[in-house]
Amino acid sequence: MVDGFVRVGVATPDVKVADTSYNSLTAISAMKDAAADDVAILVLPELHLTSYTCQDLFFQTSLQTGAVDALLSVIEASATYEVLTIVGVPLVCEEKLFNCAAVVEKGRLLAVIPKTYLPNYHEFYEMRWFASACDEYKTITVGDYTVPFTTDCLIQSRRHPDVTVAVEICEDLWAPNAPSIAHSLAGATIIANLSASNDLIGKREYRRNLVNSASGRYSGAYLYACAGPGESTTDVVFLGHDMISENGVMLAESNGVFTGLLYSEIDVEKLKSQRMRNTTFAPQGSDLYTKVFFDTDIKDVNLTRYVDPYPFVPSDETGRERRCEEILTMQSMGLVKRLEHIGNEKVVVGISGGLDSTLALLVCVRAFDYLKLARDGIIAVTMPCFGTTKRTKGNAGELAKALKVTLREIDITRSVRQHFSDIGHDESDLSVTYENSQARERTQVLMDIANSESAIVVGTGDLSELALGWATYNGDHMSMYGVNSSIPKTLIKHLVRHAASLTEDVVIRDTLHDILDTPVSPELLPAINGTISQVTEDLVGPYELHDFFLYWAVRWAFSPKKVYHLALYAFKDGYEKEVIKHWLKVFYKRFFSQQFKRSCLPDGPKVGSVALSPRGDLRMPSDARSALWIDQVGNL
Repeated sequence: MVDGFVRVGVATPDVKVADTSYNSLTAISAMKDAAADDVAILVLPELHLTSYTCQDLFFQTSLQTGAVDALLSVIEASATYEVLTIVGVPLVCEEKLFNCAAVVEKGRLLAVIPKTYLPNYHEFYEMRWFASACDEYKTITVGDYTVPFTTDCLIQSRRHPDVTVAVEICEDLWAPNAPSIAHSLAGATIIANLSASNDLIGKREYRRNLVNSASGRYSGAYLYACAGPGESTTDVVFLGHDMISENGVMLAESNGVFTGLLYSEIDVEKLKSQRMRNTTFAPQGSDLYTKVFFDTDIKDVNLTRYVDPYPFVPSDETGRERRCEEILTMQSMGLVKRLEHIGNEKVVVGISGGLDSTLALLVCVRAFDYLKLARDGIIAVTMPCFGTTKRTKGNAGELAKALKVTLREIDITRSVRQHFSDIGHDESDLSVTYENSQARERTQVLMDIANSESAIVVGTGDLSELALGWATYNGDHMSMYGVNSSIPKTLIKHLVRHAASLTEDVVIRDTLHDILDTPVSPELLPAINGTISQVTEDLVGPYELHDFFLYWAVRWAFSPKKVYHLALYAFKDGYEKEVIKHWLKVFYKRFFSQQFKRSCLPDGPKVGSVALSPRGDLRMPSDARSALWIDQVGNL
């Protein structure tokens, strides 16, 4: 197993009602297919070895005997295939019939888990045939095997203890007190559900919600294998709805009428990280569980699951637009609260014609419109200097005028040159002093205007810049309220584009689109032939890579090795291995060395799962060494 990933599968094999010999063969065939695809854990549907819809045939001793024979055939075949298999079968224990899940591997029966909640409403009559799981029986004998017979059973990998499976059966998922609650708290990272849920209008979506909700609530994985079209259609139809969900996210799902195998990779390291951080996830009850161990080799596999190169940006347009609207609302309402609290009706924002300051200005406009304040209380200040281009300066001015805010242009060239003279800096020396002098002069101008206008300065810096320390300390690093402080660079352009789509003003829309097409730059070095000479991503690296690193390294606390491997999957068509490795090293070096800037950040609204405020998500010493992380990158 590499990087905490285990390949799991759910299958809906073909089934014939009451034909136990045929059904055992299709179960074995599914096991064979799973093993060929390096699936370590396979879940089959409820009562697959007999079929679910046998009704009163379940009372027939011939079917009961046939079910045992079919299970023994599956157990024998499991010696050939390297896969832990969980299959549905009715079994008799002490004169009672139970709806069970049998866990088999390597020619052994490991455990049998009976169903707890038996539906007996609408089209379901399970209490007519089956007894509910109880504490009365602790073991069950099947052929020559005597094994644990309990719902309180954890099936754990002997070599990889984080891979721990527990089982519930169909209706158990629907129950208010689902067995998976206790299973998860006892240590199960993966819940297997053997199901025979018939299809009705709207039921597929409800099942999907249940499965995603369960995996998200328990910070676990949920494997759902459902009976398919071979079941009886006397009064109901089964289409085979198989799902694999991890921490509230659907990794794989069958569509339409389905028979076959569905698989993906579960990240158990991610699940353990989530549980560790979640202080309301309180492990308990493991001492009450029977634990059995399995020895199936969890192989190193290439990922088939999707690794999103843009984890902060929804991939579908509808979700992206909805996310953008939510974020703009949260940003503006954060500013609304601050203005209401301090009783201010004016703000000052520095605008450069770039994405960050544009977004900050749009947020200010939303906040003022919500408060029914005149927009001329928004003082937008453009401060051209050595690197300012006609394009960015023009866009800043055009946008401010079109939005009907107060526009001030203050050329800081002369004051910066005076500062150079005062400190003895040669203007031809284009070092960090040359750049930061401009940034600090701009902040001084904004702060002093705010003082003179009884206003506050609204900051424009974003999450990606804060992660890399790409801000001048006590320059653009500082404000009275930073509305973009938890917005990553890869998301900002979508927020601006969304704002452009909402306006009917042609000037605003066209200006925003041109800003979107402008290279990201601090414009602190002299322009060349009137064009931007300083492109940020040429200096610190592609923001799409850094945002990806930030998400996995901070949100999930993954090792550099795992972040690197995920990046290889996500950007396999975009960047060479050595390029990713180079910028990953830059990321860790800058992230650690620049913490002192984040230790004294201004207030700003948290809008997503990753934030770097020292008062919220990231308590990190400014003097922590990066050697451990950098060395790991070097060893990749």
